[in-house]
Amino acid sequence: MAASTGIQIRRWLPLAFVVALVACTSNLSPQSATTTPPGTTAVPPSNSAPASASTVKLVRAPEQLPAPVQRAVAVKDGKQILIAGGLDANGNSTDGVFALSPQTGRIHQVGTVPQAFHDAAGAMIGKDLFVFGGGSTESSDAVQAFDPSTGKGTVRGHLPMALSDLTGATIGKTVYLVGGWNGAAPQPTVWSTTDGMHFTKVATLPAGVRYPAVASVANDLVVAGGELANGTETTQVSLVDTTNGSVHALVKLREPLAHAMAFTSGGTVYVAGGRDDVGTALDTVIAVDPSTGKITAAPKMPVALSDSAVAASADGTVLVGGAGLAATRSVLETRTISTSSFASPSATALTDPAISTPFVKDLPETAARRPFSGHLLIADRGNNRLLVLNPAGHVTWTYPSPKLPAPAVPFYFPDDAFWVHGGHAILVNEEENDVLAEIAYPSGKTIWTYGHPRVGGSAPGYVHQPDDLYPYPGGGMVVADAKNCRVLFFDAAGHTSGQLGQTGNCTPGLPKTVGYPNGATPLPNGDLLVSEINGARVSRLRRNHSVDWSTTVPALHVPSDPQPMTDGSTLVVDYSHPGAVIRVSPAGKVLWTYRPTSGSGVLDHPSLGAPLPNGLIAVNDDYNHRVVLIDPTTNSIVFQYGHTGVAGTGPGYLNTPDGMDLLLPGGVIPLHIDFASNKVVSGRP
Repeated sequence: MAASTGIQIRRWLPLAFVVALVACTSNLSPQSATTTPPGTTAVPPSNSAPASASTVKLVRAPEQLPAPVQRAVAVKDGKQILIAGGLDANGNSTDGVFALSPQTGRIHQVGTVPQAFHDAAGAMIGKDLFVFGGGSTESSDAVQAFDPSTGKGTVRGHLPMALSDLTGATIGKTVYLVGGWNGAAPQPTVWSTTDGMHFTKVATLPAGVRYPAVASVANDLVVAGGELANGTETTQVSLVDTTNGSVHALVKLREPLAHAMAFTSGGTVYVAGGRDDVGTALDTVIAVDPSTGKITAAPKMPVALSDSAVAASADGTVLVGGAGLAATRSVLETRTISTSSFASPSATALTDPAISTPFVKDLPETAARRPFSGHLLIADRGNNRLLVLNPAGHVTWTYPSPKLPAPAVPFYFPDDAFWVHGGHAILVNEEENDVLAEIAYPSGKTIWTYGHPRVGGSAPGYVHQPDDLYPYPGGGMVVADAKNCRVLFFDAAGHTSGQLGQTGNCTPGLPKTVGYPNGATPLPNGDLLVSEINGARVSRLRRNHSVDWSTTVPALHVPSDPQPMTDGSTLVVDYSHPGAVIRVSPAGKVLWTYRPTSGSGVLDHPSLGAPLPNGLIAVNDDYNHRVVLIDPTTNSIVFQYGHTGVAGTGPGYLNTPDGMDLLLPGGVIPLHIDFASNKVVSGRP
């Protein structure tokens, strides 16, 4: 279950929605080898093809969903497919139940279940649809039943424990539930039920796992991939004999994955899509022969997907919805083809056409398949903390934390935070604490601080409402010292080395005076992009502090944190309501604007917008208590962390997030310059 997605309850209705953030706890470390536990039998892996002369190909069905959905449940009910729950395009858990006719493509709502949910398991027991666990903001033990003949849903029973992120499969009249998340850790248990109210422990997997792909063959369950307790994805494929509870290590996948879909055709189990260990949605399909452990590649899907609902039956399988870069309307169905007609997999398909904008050039194709790569740092100002997210939206690091050294001075009001030293440290300005600091990552050790907590000033050793502490070319730093109405420079030794403006003079007039600066972004050549609240101006200053250009922007009320674009234009946000993200030329011409005035896309006092390498625009939507990624080609939100308009401290919640930064794999920091050395040097300033 996306326990850390920041979701709100809403029914899934056929409207045009923007997409949600997918989440749960993970990290990006390589997956360690899985050992075979006592009492299990290892089957040597092989890359040979299954003996069958046919294979399965997933193709687009003629019908597509009227609205995006992911992490729903889907089951075959006679000639129709029942689709229930899931996350809508805004990341909200839903309670709607819909009927889809594969013959006509018609889809209509047939009722609701009592509790909105996503990340549950579903199955037909008798004439009713059963939904096992899942949840909205936390894992649930509820077993919900829906009667298609009456359109009524009830809570029929309870699981032995709260579970989400579990997967189900049916053998005969018995439903098996595999793995899942109990709110604290992935679970290794396989449960069975025939009535949805009574549960028997059938087997124990080698390790607890969430988001596994599961399919049944005869009396066996094939369990492939999933996320382990340490947050890594696994390559393990296990075979569970439901007649005696034995578990065998069947084979290892070529790459670790989770969130994949599995189904059976002709005695072969197909593992489709999922996400790799850096969160990329996959289009690959792997055929597993459960009798031998042999694996081979099957034809790729026409779209990269994870978290689709699987509706399987003897006459074929349908994958409903799912997510790539965003939740999708996709419906895929199986076709049986001869192996002779399948030569080799085609090139990897993207979830959507590759994002290509005039703003960001030379994008790697893989970047367009995920919301971001690496680690996203968020300054969660209202909660007085820093968070690090992985591409699945899982919180992998929190500061301060009982597990880390205590801050050297009280940690309060982190307004912005930026990766430095190749990701080995973080610069943070604590705006209303009047403190600058550098914190080692991931150890949490305080490297240095500058300023006096809650005591603003302009004398040496003091700052007053510092905003945006950046590294500066040559090894120093620069900060917009807002209430002192100056831009302050530090040298590599940590000594103040100069300033823009006259301390205390907040009249616009760069470079002599600065009108209340709230952003001073350094460029690689030493130039600065400066935003001033007084006068509502955005300016570029050369390294010698002369003005290159200075402009006001139409309809820009409170400019904040200007950022450079690769084409020479500047991205700036309007810190107001409704807020905006604006791309502007040096002459002040507006080249692109995102400013919805109604609906879920409205921004409320955004403080920072930054162009990601994959073409998306990351935005701190402060008073909406969320961080969003916007696709400028469609002007839609395609990723979100936080509950819109709801502040909180629990998983999935933010409170007035005011800063963020991106760290790519390999220690690459794409959004701003880094110090010349990746070595963390203490004693600065």
